[in-house]
Amino acid sequence: MSKLTKNQKLALQKIEAGKAYTLKEAAVLVKEITTTKFDASVDVDVRLGVDPRKANQMVRGVVSLPNGTGKQIRVLALCTPDQEAAAKEAGADYVGLDEYIEKIKGGWTDVDVIITMPAIMGKLGALGRVLGPRGLMPNPKSGTVTNEVGNAVKEVKQGKIDFKVDKAGIVHTSIGKVSFTPEQIAENAKEFMATILKLKPTAAKGTYVKSIYLSSTMSPGIKIDPKSIEE
Repeated sequence: MSKLTKNQKLALQKIEAGKAYTLKEAAVLVKEITTTKFDASVDVDVRLGVDPRKANQMVRGVVSLPNGTGKQIRVLALCTPDQEAAAKEAGADYVGLDEYIEKIKGGWTDVDVIITMPAIMGKLGALGRVLGPRGLMPNPKSGTVTNEVGNAVKEVKQGKIDFKVDKAGIVHTSIGKVSFTPEQIAENAKEFMATILKLKPTAAKGTYVKSIYLSSTMSPGIKIDPKSIEE
């Protein structure tokens, strides 16, 4: 096990062992314990009382963060010519169809989100091996397969993210940057958690939200009291 750096030790000293902080307290503290020289991401990890192996307990959804993600999201719009102008106006970084499909077949995946149309999904089937492992395959459930390409691009650029519970029953996602104010971090986290709560499967029994942790890139996790999310 690697030794803790001086900054990591100082960060741990600021976190009271065993304490569950309010969301407001955690949003302030996560900024204090972050010592990276770059603008670190702020992440939320939520352990849910679900069994992801069962289809009726899968938790997956999308949420539009009120303060955005703080990241420059590179969007590729694979669309028909009549949708290209709307996609470009909405801020898509790359717009086209066949030429980009050929680039992807050659291994190009220099984007964060791909948005396409239902009529085009047939052409993307052969790209599954390239896009699937990278989480780039468009999906109607995440709003990335739609006939309203311009609107979808705009939403992603403004801070719309999609998330899915993993095999261990944990949802992990980034909800902002350390450069955000504590209020912006808390607002984004609250919106994300509200969406998680709305998606509670009817088949899930017992405690639904088992734990919530807030952290930044390379920082320790801060335990959050779930009750404080509703405050």
